[in-house]
Amino acid sequence: MDKYQEQPHLLDPHLEWMMNLLLDIVRDNDSPPALVHLAFKFLYIITKVRGYKIFLGLFPHEVADVQPVIDMFTNQNPKDHETWETRYVLLLWLSVTCLIPFDLSRLDGNLTSECGQSRTSVMDRILQIAEVNIFIFDNFVVFLDRFITRPDVKKKKMADFLDWTLLTLSKSSFQTMEGTIIMDGMLQALAQVFKHGTRESCLPYASTVLECLDKCKLSESNHTLLRKLGVKLVQRLGLTFLKPRLAKWRYQRGCRSLTANLRLSTPDEEKQIPYILASDSDEDYDVPEEVENVIEQLLVGLKDKDTVVRWSAAKGIGRMTGRLPKELADDVVGSVLDCFSFQETDNAWHGGCLALAELGRRGLLLPSRLTDVVPVILKALTYDEKRGACSVGSNVRDAACYVCWAFARAYEPEELKPFVNKISSALVIVTVFDRDVNCRRAASGTFPHGIDILTTADYFAVGNRSNCFLNISVNIAGFFLAYFAVFPKLLPLAMCSDLHTRHGAVLACAEITYALYKLATEKNRYKYICIIFSVIFDKTSLWQWLIDDSLKSLHLISSTSRQHVKEAAVSALAALCNEYYLNQQGEVDPVIQDELMKNYISELQNTEEMIRCGFSLALGSFPSFFLKGKLKLVLEGLKAVTHISSKDLSFAEARRDALKAITKVCQTVGVKAEGSQDDVICKENVSQIYETLLGCMNDYTTDSRGDVGAWLQCTGLMELTLLLTRSQPELIEADVCKQIMCCLAQQSSEKIDSFDPPIPHVPYREELEKIFPKSESAILNWNAPSQAFPCITQLLALPAYRYHVLLGLAVSVGGLTESTVRYSTQSLFEYMKKIQNDIQAMDSFSETLLQVFKDNLLNDRVSVPLLKMLDQMLANGCFDIFTTEENHWFSLKLLSFCKEEIKKSKDIQKLRSSIAVFCGMIQFPGDVRKKVLFQLFLLLCHPFPIIRKTTASQVYEMVLIYSDIVDPAVFDEVMTILSDTAWIERGKICKLIIITVTTIRLNSPIKERG
Repeated sequence: MDKYQEQPHLLDPHLEWMMNLLLDIVRDNDSPPALVHLAFKFLYIITKVRGYKIFLGLFPHEVADVQPVIDMFTNQNPKDHETWETRYVLLLWLSVTCLIPFDLSRLDGNLTSECGQSRTSVMDRILQIAEVNIFIFDNFVVFLDRFITRPDVKKKKMADFLDWTLLTLSKSSFQTMEGTIIMDGMLQALAQVFKHGTRESCLPYASTVLECLDKCKLSESNHTLLRKLGVKLVQRLGLTFLKPRLAKWRYQRGCRSLTANLRLSTPDEEKQIPYILASDSDEDYDVPEEVENVIEQLLVGLKDKDTVVRWSAAKGIGRMTGRLPKELADDVVGSVLDCFSFQETDNAWHGGCLALAELGRRGLLLPSRLTDVVPVILKALTYDEKRGACSVGSNVRDAACYVCWAFARAYEPEELKPFVNKISSALVIVTVFDRDVNCRRAASGTFPHGIDILTTADYFAVGNRSNCFLNISVNIAGFFLAYFAVFPKLLPLAMCSDLHTRHGAVLACAEITYALYKLATEKNRYKYICIIFSVIFDKTSLWQWLIDDSLKSLHLISSTSRQHVKEAAVSALAALCNEYYLNQQGEVDPVIQDELMKNYISELQNTEEMIRCGFSLALGSFPSFFLKGKLKLVLEGLKAVTHISSKDLSFAEARRDALKAITKVCQTVGVKAEGSQDDVICKENVSQIYETLLGCMNDYTTDSRGDVGAWLQCTGLMELTLLLTRSQPELIEADVCKQIMCCLAQQSSEKIDSFDPPIPHVPYREELEKIFPKSESAILNWNAPSQAFPCITQLLALPAYRYHVLLGLAVSVGGLTESTVRYSTQSLFEYMKKIQNDIQAMDSFSETLLQVFKDNLLNDRVSVPLLKMLDQMLANGCFDIFTTEENHWFSLKLLSFCKEEIKKSKDIQKLRSSIAVFCGMIQFPGDVRKKVLFQLFLLLCHPFPIIRKTTASQVYEMVLIYSDIVDPAVFDEVMTILSDTAWIERGKICKLIIITVTTIRLNSPIKERG
């Protein structure tokens, strides 16, 4: 049947014989249950394809069919999920048979059985079916509203049914899934009853239902369907409170009859049509108090977060207003207009537009209100609210187009004539320039020059955004004669506080200027260009303000565009200084220089990181004449940016740009050994500059972007060193040179990157030339770990470089990159094999290693990979020479540092790395072994299950390797405890630890490993 899904009407000629064939199987008492269920399943498939509304009329619905259908339904098991199609089709059949025009009590006969027991009436049996299945099938409301609104059922059972419904509704909660399903069924049933039932029969119960509905507080539910059903039921109750009447005060255009409209087609007769009947003589009836509550809930529904709820509330507002007196209806319109405050969300604006469209479409929005409504709709046509990097409002603009559509069909042209130009202009803009295709298509309506514009901007043409912006807009612009009115309006927008508006306005001004330039070139009309330039280039301060404001607004720009804006502003500043701030004497005005320097240096301490970045690079872009006499002040300001404090710990990008600015400034002013520190790089300030650059080498800041501290390392160091070695190499002191080489060694072991500057005072120059011979400098590939690390680890033999190389190797050996970890570990172990039998070399190496650990305690970027490196070194036997001595100083210090590192830590990776180190330290004899085991026992009781499980697993492996630490008599028991215990359950673990501790011999020596 799937092939008929798109054109189900093709089944109509065959529906009757297919249904009769299947129903014959159902009615046959000899048919097995499986065959009956299969027939109902086929009936359901046909129903799904064609729709139940068409299918209902084909069911047999004679009096003789009522009892068999009820009997079949009664015999069904509601909990049988395999036969739900049977119950579904029986519900549809029952909804038809219950419409028989006879009182159902006539079908009961004698309700007393032969045994003297009373039988259940047909009406009660159907209600019992309803109470069981109302929560299961959505189509049950089709049957229910037909059954409950029958005259005989309404008279006898409606009150009891409503009581049961309200009781069930009050006991249910939308906080649970079961409660949500129950409330869904109850609300649908109530809505259908109050929709199809007569006002006289429903009015006595309306107040009670409304009170129960208020107590349910459906507006607080997170389920869209419940809120929608709540709004639908509220409006049905409101319509029950009000008499069904057609408001005579409404605005009328033509007649509701097509025949009458055709008779009045002549112009003379059309003038006789009464447009507004404002008589209120028959409207002096009392409006129930409950109506105010209903209207209030519908107004709240207009602001709901889901469109279906707002749409239902808008239709309810329209229906209710049509039954109200003129004064109260006008109050409703005023309340709807309150939704269009800029303090309201886009949901309120969208709901308000839908409500205005409904009111206008029904003639309930009188022409006198158009002066209030049209300005609001014009704002809604351009509504756009920014939320982070995106914006919302396309649904509001779409609904505003719907309002315009409704107004065009509801009012006579004379009524809309004062507003038509504004509305049509706004619709043209939306049609051509709205970024959402639905809004562009919704707005393509009737405009000035309507036929010509519609043929250009039809439904399909506006579907392509590029075609709208570049082609259709140009064609439509030919109908209007306001070319030069655009430019004066764009210029103020170029200074708007909204950055996106400003950006678009600046680009638009540039495009218009360029277009007019080409026009002037072709037709010799240069006066246009002169007028524009006289407006733009009136003051240099305007450009300076634009640059400064762009730098101050960097934090408001999206991350994708921020770098481009920053680079453009910095390059524009350099061009502006060279073009306008340099006088004929080749100097800068001291007043301008002092003012700019003061403002820019003060912004270096701004609380926004991006503002610091922008003004740092701006200072670095100043030409040499602008820095003259201010160099010391600039370097001190940039140095303050590179300083790390608790407030700006995460400002790694600002520190990087400050280093770039320092480097650029140094290159701009040049080097002169005997010069002034306010003008050039000299012997008085070179050491301070190196201090700043080298101080950033130990920045190990990390955030969600990763190792952001690495951005600073070596930034500017190479450029400054090369600058000095080319002109004044004697300015590089021996201590500074040593720090540079150590930092290079550290960086090369971290990132496989180095350089060979010809600088003096290089420590161990001869050894370095042997390790890195010039003959291999062109062959050695520093990007290949397999080639770089064997050379780098040789630097461990040089005391001046050992600390920094170990610091870099810790990051590489304990890192995440597979190739880096493999080759760095292999090279380190090869070096350790050379010295592991030399006690003096091992002492010196171990002391340096512990110093690295001590200096980077709680610095996760170093300490975590360092723990991983220690684990591999302990497992590889690198410290076997220390295991011959009890309580060796290396093991004691290492244990102390490990305890300090994991103290109060919740870092899973760090804790797991420390477990491996503790297990490796069990090889050291003496009291240190007791302390290590104590730490492992503490980790077995750790609050995190993953830590307890990891500890147990690694202790198990440790005991297998170092079996002498456990008494052989209980060895099997200990191993069983470690392997079979559910370490996830913390409560039972502490008792097991006490048992385990008593079985371990803490002072026994370790067997020699084979």
